[in-house]
Order: sequence, then structure tokens, then C-alpha cells
Amino acid sequence: MKGRKRFLLVDTQGWMIETLVLPAGTPERAGAELLFERALQQPSSQTLELVWADGGFAGQAWQERVQEQCGWRVEIVAKLEGQEGFAVLPRRWPVERTFGWWGRYRRLSKDYEEDPASSRAWLLWAMVDRMLCRLFPKSDYPPFHYRSV
Repeated sequence: MKGRKRFLLVDTQGWMIETLVLPAGTPERAGAELLFERALQQPSSQTLELVWADGGFAGQAWQERVQEQCGWRVEIVAKLEGQEGFAVLPRRWPVERTFGWWGRYRRLSKDYEEDPASSRAWLLWAMVDRMLCRLFPKSDYPPFHYRSV
């Protein structure tokens, strides 16, 4: 299957804790388990207690396995009853906003990379750029996504 699937674990502000790029055919729960394994290595994940996930990750057995292996409770954020069309779902917007930030970067706007490791590296660069722009908002140096790299 052609394409990539990006898995992302963020804090409540949308700042990345861990990310993973896998082939598009990877099931959601399998990809999330790999992401969580990597996230456990990050110091910022040590304070995690609750993970909000969308409906693609629903499954009581999977949620219990995450609780056992990681110590995190998983809460599924489902669509609102009777919802038609787009609606901002509570607790999902930090992830969606981060995906939106990535879309502003030329190399991340489409699936240009052959190697998933290379794609992940560009995601990390984008997050570094976002953090630098946040730390130095009035800088004369243009943001990374406006430069041709």
C-alpha cells in the first residue's frame, strides 16, 4: 500500500512527545502500541496518566493492555451524537492543530519521503522550528516553513 500514516502523541498544548511514521496499511492500534513503546523512553511521558484517542483506537482489550503496559488510561473521544459534518471535538484539537502546523511545511505537505525515518526527521525539524518561533516571536530570521529547504 502506498503512503504513510503518521502517529502522534502530544501534550494538552499540542507539543510533541513522540511521533512515528509507518506504512499506510498499519492498523491504528498496532501503530499506537509502537508509538507508546517509544514514548515510554521519553522523560516527558513519565507524568502521563490519561491518553485521549479517536474512535479508530476504540477497543476495551487494547485499552486495558495500554493500561497494563504503560500505566496510562485511554479515553476514546467519539463523535457527538447526531453530528453531521465537521465539528471540533473536545480533547482532539491539540493533535489536529499539530497536524495542521505540519501541513504548512513544504516537505510535510505531501508524502515526499521514501524512507519513514526521513519523514520522521522532517516532523522533528518542524517541531523544533515551531518551538523556536514560540520562543523568539519577533526574530528577523524567517520561520523554517517559509524558507526553501
